Amino acid sequence: MKFTAQQIAGILEGDVVGNPDAEVSNLSKIEEGFDGALTFLANPKYTPYIYTTKASITIVNKTFEPDSEIKTTLIKVDDAYLSFSKILEYYNSVKLNKVGVEQPSFISESSKFGDNFYAGAFSYIGDNVILGDNVKIFPNVYVGDNVKIGDNSIIFSGAKIYSETSIGKNCVIHSGAIIGADGFGFAPNEEGGYSKIPQIGNVIIEDFVDIGAVTTIDRATLGSTIIRAGVKLDNQIQIGHNVEIGKNTVIAAQTGIAGSAKVGENCQIGGQVGIAGHITIGNNVRIQAQSGIARNVKDHEMIQGSPALALSDYNKSYVHFKNLPKIVKNINDLEKKVNGNS
Repeated sequence: MKFTAQQIAGILEGDVVGNPDAEVSNLSKIEEGFDGALTFLANPKYTPYIYTTKASITIVNKTFEPDSEIKTTLIKVDDAYLSFSKILEYYNSVKLNKVGVEQPSFISESSKFGDNFYAGAFSYIGDNVILGDNVKIFPNVYVGDNVKIGDNSIIFSGAKIYSETSIGKNCVIHSGAIIGADGFGFAPNEEGGYSKIPQIGNVIIEDFVDIGAVTTIDRATLGSTIIRAGVKLDNQIQIGHNVEIGKNTVIAAQTGIAGSAKVGENCQIGGQVGIAGHITIGNNVRIQAQSGIARNVKDHEMIQGSPALALSDYNKSYVHFKNLPKIVKNINDLEKKVNGNS
């Protein structure tokens, strides 16, 4: 699909400087621009590339004024980075705007779906499923019985949505994600083994949630595992049964959260963090990568380490951690001097 500079300026409410009929059908970095590509300039350190880029159209801030001749057509906007993000979103929505049911696929007669629905080949949609308007189910997706998915949500190829799961509006679930598998519930038995504890709850995902590839969210033993509105989960994250994650919290890859832990709102959790079960993380908490959390955390705390310490304490301690060999040598030297004088 091709767009002219004038059309793009209309979408972004920007001004064209150059050829309004310049056409683009691809996107690129400014340093890798080519004929027919749209790019942007937001970071001043990339300014030299605007004089050499081969991109047909470049989005720039309204304050930008070239020092010498440029060949690319400019679209001037209030915020070049935000505007390019808007174009990416628009481009993505056009690319993903598929409609209809591909074959072979299976859709239960008892399921219901809204307008502009798409189901890719080899997808399976079980009994009593309710899908909103503009829902996109890509190939090889499994949607179990009694699942609800809200308007404008996208389920990418290979994701598995177990029965009873509820997914809100404008959610994105990436390939390989598994939502609603059994929680890790076992009890020791008299024979010395473990007996399975039935997991009869579900998973609730509210609106505007993004779930990365190969992330797993377990169903509750009883009640619900809940992912609140606006949460963003990276790839390869494990969310245990009965966990609750507060709205607008973001979590990086390979983090694991054990059962019944509660994470507050607006938290930022780094990669490879481990959070023990049955603890509470407050609101606006910042947890650095590879930290191990085994205690309750108060609102606004910044912590790091395993077991985690307050970030300021960790940084002070680290000065000593890396000097331990020298410190030990000094102590040994002092002991020798003391013992030699006694």
